[in-house]
Amino acid sequence: MKKKLLIFFLIIIFILIFIFIKFEYKNIKWGNNISKSDNIDILNISSYEAEVTVEVHSNKNINKYLMKQKYIKPNIFEMEVLEPNNIKGLTIKCDGENTEIENSLLDIKMEYENFNGKFSTLSLISFINYYKNGIESETEETENEIIMKTKINVNRYQTYQKLYLNKNSKLPTKMEILDSNKEITVYILYNEIKVN
Repeated sequence: MKKKLLIFFLIIIFILIFIFIKFEYKNIKWGNNISKSDNIDILNISSYEAEVTVEVHSNKNINKYLMKQKYIKPNIFEMEVLEPNNIKGLTIKCDGENTEIENSLLDIKMEYENFNGKFSTLSLISFINYYKNGIESETEETENEIIMKTKINVNRYQTYQKLYLNKNSKLPTKMEILDSNKEITVYILYNEIKVN
């Protein structure tokens, strides 16, 4: 009788350990610099922090920037330039209505009331808002990626946007802003990103 009771308890313990390991495995964070969560709904995030590489394409050249971005719901967005060195420290802050531009190296600060600058199209939250409210929004999948597309019509240089998500982590890997001819005008690579 004791032997059967012991075997019964061991089976129960193994089942509980199996269940615990299975649920904990889903919550383990994996990956190079990109936080992982199986339950991310990118369209309903409340905040994010990212380090991004931004390439701005023009007819003659490509300008490259390394930036930090922060967003806190409902509409606080901040962007700081880390590279190139000649504009390092340039910070742009928006609260949805007002914009503040500050250069800590030159000790310059400008405030604009009732101005939400066009640079906000560089933010993940801007894409999310366009995607949710856009008439021409769609999603397609490849083997490794989810590609979300929307029409933004800011101007002829910013007409379309594409956001690429890692299929496993559901986190952004890159974003493209395209002109009216569907040529890339801005390319954003998410080097690191944390979302809530």
